[in-house]
Amino acid sequence: MNTYLGVDGGGSKSEFMLIDQSGVILARHQDGPAYYLEIGIDALRAMLARGIHATLEQASLPPARLTYAFVGLPAYGEDSLLLAELDAVASPTLSGGSYRCGNDMVCGWAGALACQDGINMVAGTGSIAYGEFDGRSARGGGWGEVFGDEGSAYWIAREGLTLFSRMSDGRTPRGPLYDLVREHFGLKQDLDLCAAVNGGARGLRSEFAQLARIVGDAAQRGDIAARELFTRGADELAAIIDATRKKLNVPDGFVVPVSYSGGMFTLTELVLKPLQSALDRRGHVYNFVAPRMGPAAGAALYASKCHGTALTDAAIERIARLSVPLTA
Repeated sequence: MNTYLGVDGGGSKSEFMLIDQSGVILARHQDGPAYYLEIGIDALRAMLARGIHATLEQASLPPARLTYAFVGLPAYGEDSLLLAELDAVASPTLSGGSYRCGNDMVCGWAGALACQDGINMVAGTGSIAYGEFDGRSARGGGWGEVFGDEGSAYWIAREGLTLFSRMSDGRTPRGPLYDLVREHFGLKQDLDLCAAVNGGARGLRSEFAQLARIVGDAAQRGDIAARELFTRGADELAAIIDATRKKLNVPDGFVVPVSYSGGMFTLTELVLKPLQSALDRRGHVYNFVAPRMGPAAGAALYASKCHGTALTDAAIERIARLSVPLTA
């Protein structure tokens, strides 16, 4: 029986899932980050070797008997000079003809929409949309934390700390965010925030993005300015979805399925519902649907698609039913 390995590489952690063609989940494993711009390609290669070995070992499956694998990586395709090196990153653990690497946005789309036409919006540490329609594919957003990733955890964290600085200066009325930031960092004076953020682990992308939780807490405690950041973020995500639809050349009036993945969408009142409202206000018609399965299951399902083997509806439904998220 054919077996397929999916790897959903993330900014803070990576998930491995092994399935067979009947939809049985044979093994799962969680490992470290795959964001090579932060950890380096050597560390990425070591993490993948460790994770692939642990996953296959659970199922007592030798690498030579694995039918196909898909490895989703953050920032894949964003530096053409590195493509060859990234394409080889899972070797020699897997043979070159038995796997394909791609951007992790594909994992989210494949899981959320079960490899069917439509657009998936990812909002986690960063943000990016990916969709397929009538044999065409396109992405939107995903330009990185320096000048993009609108609506992501990193973007919310950055904008939230900007809001704190304005509150400290008196440029914006102080709300709950002000005291929450001071308490979180144990600030003796507000300017100490510069050293707290720019030094140590918080300077890393994944660690900095965790600060979005503070902004979310402030919004839920009635901080109007903090809540407005989430509204702005939802509008930005909707704009990215619209841009992706345009790049896919979807006919006017066609109802496009839209789904979502990523940690930001656990904030239902602050992110998920505002995004639905933002899409409703735009000129195109969308069918907003809950994701069928997570990105790791999507990566495994996409591996079967890359191999040219279509799983049955029953097999896909089995994966969706059994692939509950791993705890952190």
